[in-house]
Amino acid sequence: MLPTVAGPIGIFDSGYGGLTVLSAIKSLLPQYDYLYLGDNARAPYGSRSFDTVYQFTREAVEWLFSSGCHLVILACNTASAKALRTIQQRDLPTIDPERRVLGVIRPTTERVAELTNSGHIGVLGTEGTIQSRSYEIEIYKLHPQLTISGEACPMWVPLVENREYDKPGADYFVRQHLEQLMAKDPQIDTIILGCTHYPLLLDKIRQHLPADTNVITQGSYVAESLKDYLSRHQEMDAKCTKGGTVHYYTTDASDKFNQLASIFLREKVDARQIKLEKL
Repeated sequence: MLPTVAGPIGIFDSGYGGLTVLSAIKSLLPQYDYLYLGDNARAPYGSRSFDTVYQFTREAVEWLFSSGCHLVILACNTASAKALRTIQQRDLPTIDPERRVLGVIRPTTERVAELTNSGHIGVLGTEGTIQSRSYEIEIYKLHPQLTISGEACPMWVPLVENREYDKPGADYFVRQHLEQLMAKDPQIDTIILGCTHYPLLLDKIRQHLPADTNVITQGSYVAESLKDYLSRHQEMDAKCTKGGTVHYYTTDASDKFNQLASIFLREKVDARQIKLEKL
């Protein structure tokens, strides 16, 4: 039986990248309680199949629900691309039709048209996110006049998670994929960082782009979208506790998570290790 009393807002990511989203959400909505879960033991998700990402994501969502969350944010582009729609349409009606799972792709695509002058958008993401064409699909629904090009960057998440994102060796991989993206469409003037890990590479990304190129990180857009969602759905807002707390959980060793999470958040983190059902 799922808890029926009010609980924290759940934030899920395959690893650490979702912490950049959590940071933006906490900054805008500090009054809420949050429960962050990183499936670090099975990360990265980027190259995994649709079925595997769906299975892992559903297990994480069910764990967050059982921990008291009525609202869960998939702060992972790969999970949002490969699992969100199935969970929303197929699973929630049977798990609990009153609970909600939201992703990070839609809030970003809603705002992209106002940031481009040329109408040409680039998307940088994991293999899974780019192969799913989720950004193209969502952008074309809202802004069919835009031109979208995607570039998979399979080395970028390992660079971040191995703390190499600010080292000289990262420049090669950043420059390589930016050049490949711009070669696909030289008119691109706005680039979406379609992975929540990528903001840690932002300084290097900007170094290899023209100064007038817009680079979109997702955190602020997701936070603003969540604020709007809660204001429009008072019944869900009432189910979210407001004590200003954050609790962290990981499927990997907690000491390793604490070290890396502290880099993402610039504050001390004390996580607990949990095991998902089929891990």
